[in-house]
Amino acid sequence: MTPAARLSAAIEVIGTIDAQRVPAAQALKDWGTSHRFAGSGDRAAIAGLVWDVLRRRSSSAWIMDNDSPRARVLGMLHLERGLDIEAIANLCDGSRFAPAPLTEAERAALASRSLKDAPAPVAGDYPEWLDPYLATVFGDDRIAEATAMASRAPLDLRVNTLKARREKVLASLSHLGAVPTPWSPLGLRIQLSADARNVGIYAEEAFIKGLVEVQDEGSQLAALFSAAKPGEQVIDLCAGAGGKTLALAAMMQGKGRLIATDNDKRQLAPIHERLSRAGVHNAEVRTPRGADDPLADIRASADLVLIDAPCSGTGTWRRNPDAKWRMRPGALEIRMKDQIEVLDRAAVIVKPGGRIAYITCSVLTVENSEQVRAFVARQPAFSIVPPPEAVSVLRDKADDFAKAALDMPEGWLMTPRRTGTDGFFVSILRRTG
Repeated sequence: MTPAARLSAAIEVIGTIDAQRVPAAQALKDWGTSHRFAGSGDRAAIAGLVWDVLRRRSSSAWIMDNDSPRARVLGMLHLERGLDIEAIANLCDGSRFAPAPLTEAERAALASRSLKDAPAPVAGDYPEWLDPYLATVFGDDRIAEATAMASRAPLDLRVNTLKARREKVLASLSHLGAVPTPWSPLGLRIQLSADARNVGIYAEEAFIKGLVEVQDEGSQLAALFSAAKPGEQVIDLCAGAGGKTLALAAMMQGKGRLIATDNDKRQLAPIHERLSRAGVHNAEVRTPRGADDPLADIRASADLVLIDAPCSGTGTWRRNPDAKWRMRPGALEIRMKDQIEVLDRAAVIVKPGGRIAYITCSVLTVENSEQVRAFVARQPAFSIVPPPEAVSVLRDKADDFAKAALDMPEGWLMTPRRTGTDGFFVSILRRTG
């Protein structure tokens, strides 16, 4: 397919998303199924265009003074891809499979309109109802922070230290352009271009043999800050597919007791294969059965309970830009109730002197600092571990990280703009009574 034909396809897919209110991934899959002539490179390029439009949905419409699928695609090409009017016009020349030529109104908009006077939700590309929440945590920086959250994310990998050292894996993945991550001593990063095909990491020998796992650097750091140690009893209370469970297992060096569970047993489905591939032998997966508590035998005995809490996912917008436009206030309220429930559940599992690592992939204060303060107020046996203590595991990089991340009394907030990671909040709570 020509670049112009790919552009037409992207406009078509955006139109489908609008008209049928389907997730972007499903719309792209359906388009590929009905257009089998498109090769993998074509599909990757079209997906890149669609995801970039979703990242810049509001600002692109503002630039064009038009909210149609075509207008948003054209605005994205100007804002995100940096194309000038003539470059866009060359793609929209009206030839076979190409979009229709630019209208005078479109040319005028591209030439004269900017984001200078755009409201914060438009300039930052996020739903208007979230503006007060982002203003609470970021203030006047919210446009810059949200713009970074709309950027394209790299592919981050965590080296499995049960099987390999980072230097060895780095050499084996050099052909993919892998480099060490800035903060995590276990991470590798592969930068992706706008039209890049998905990196075939799952076909790499390093992945097949369990030497690496796909995990954002922020998620790696969140696990590291929990300070899991060999010989401890560790509970991963919201294990999901097991990303942080695997990180905890490596930190424990296969020694001690590691229990992974999740209220949604469907989320646990991939964890068994992942544990096996990673060579983890000290992990026990407890799948919920009916109303029975899978942790009924554990009371005040855990050294560490890690909570990868259910949350709004605002910190992952750059990986899933579709999610921010589908998010509704009611969903946030449900997640906040879930967070209260899981924190109180963890409180009865931790032994005196033990700790809770409370983690969200959210940047919203109501899910982060406010939840921690409310928990300590209703659970006086717990106190907040000073945030600098948690990042000491980064050793010579701890000071630089502390300057980059947002330091709150309750914990650390990482963001794409500040730390180059997804948005993650981490608070460590110790049971002192």
